[in-house]
Amino acid sequence: MFRDTIYALSSGNLPSAVAVVRLSGPHVREVLTTLVGSVPEPRQLVLATLRDLDGGVIDRGFVSYFAAPASFTGDDSAEFQVHGSIAVIAALFRTFAALPGLRTAEAGEFARRAHVNGKFDLTGAEALADLIEAETEAQRRFAIANASGRTSELYQSWRERIIHARAMIEAELDFSDEEDIPGAVGSTVWAGIAELRVEILEHIKGYRTSEIIRNGYQVALIGLPNAGKSSLLNALIRRDAAIVSEEPGTTRDLVVVNLDLCGVKVVLTDTAGLREGAGPVEQQGIERAREAGRSAQLVLRLHDLSASSDTTVQDRFENEIKVGTKSDLVGYSDLTTIEVGPLADLKVSAKTGAGLEALLERIREHAVTAVSTSQNLIPFRERHVAQLVEAERLLGNALTEDSLDLELKAELMRRASLALGRIIGDVDVEDVLDVIFSRFCIGK
Repeated sequence: MFRDTIYALSSGNLPSAVAVVRLSGPHVREVLTTLVGSVPEPRQLVLATLRDLDGGVIDRGFVSYFAAPASFTGDDSAEFQVHGSIAVIAALFRTFAALPGLRTAEAGEFARRAHVNGKFDLTGAEALADLIEAETEAQRRFAIANASGRTSELYQSWRERIIHARAMIEAELDFSDEEDIPGAVGSTVWAGIAELRVEILEHIKGYRTSEIIRNGYQVALIGLPNAGKSSLLNALIRRDAAIVSEEPGTTRDLVVVNLDLCGVKVVLTDTAGLREGAGPVEQQGIERAREAGRSAQLVLRLHDLSASSDTTVQDRFENEIKVGTKSDLVGYSDLTTIEVGPLADLKVSAKTGAGLEALLERIREHAVTAVSTSQNLIPFRERHVAQLVEAERLLGNALTEDSLDLELKAELMRRASLALGRIIGDVDVEDVLDVIFSRFCIGK
């Protein structure tokens, strides 16, 4: 299908101990014959001397050949494992460039060719991109599950149910006089469509879990100035990421750091202290702090135990853990017995480390619970959600618009099936291919 052969470094930055160079396209066999002298047996790793067009030695390394269609891209492919020298790769690429029909690959072009050749659908390509970018164990497991094809199978099954229902409707329209065509469309087909609509709506709700896995479980540290937010952040991550000072208003912008807690990405955000009478610049930071608290999945609302009991943040957020800080400065042993009421769910000291492990465990419990549904089939891209919402809307219109003729309802269902087809790439999706595959690194 493709006329040119592409090549790229697939193993990362140079210099390195070993570099892997990948080729794919119709000229692979000629390239192997020119550089190695012969074409190795498919799927066999062969030690060979690589030579340039003048017969000079480029390097000595391993060569493998993958005959179409049994390759990653579905086309003839080859891989060269050579020394990761800048000079070696430059000499190898100069030789490639001098051969007819060869050019350097664009970002994601190997994966795009694999998709075009039917090796995986669009959701499989997106899952592969997520696997490459995975930073935590939860992200890796989630990407592997999505790459298995179960999500594609779900969308395809929904699409087939819509197509079948539409066919029944159109059969009633076209052959209404025939005795073997069922007439009770309202009690059979529409009941099935109503059930499918509910399934899609429930499925869409799972996208929140996908966002948490990919972007991290968001935890915001909220409190008055000098409540110990920056000190606690530094203590939790065991390095100085935020400036600590006794001067109020030191933190004016968000300080964001990542933690890996039992394989779950947790994003900690240090915020400006909430107080009245702040200057214009600090006030902007305070507004950002409130927004961070509203958008976070968990808020650590900090209270300085060494301060007077009535000095606490008045703002309330949906999911909070009340944290008493600077416990090393006070003698409280049981916070729940203080006369003014429970000031904290946990007490910690950034200076001595007391209570930090208990706090991390509470955060971990919340984060793990938030991603506990990740083993279920849930949408894992915003693009999927947009098409699912469109399909659900169209099915809803077909169900609820009683004034529409059956022909128009059948058209709404056709468009709903197209929306689901766009997710997996079963219909024309050229407008999204560039966006999807441009996320891959060159050489993938």
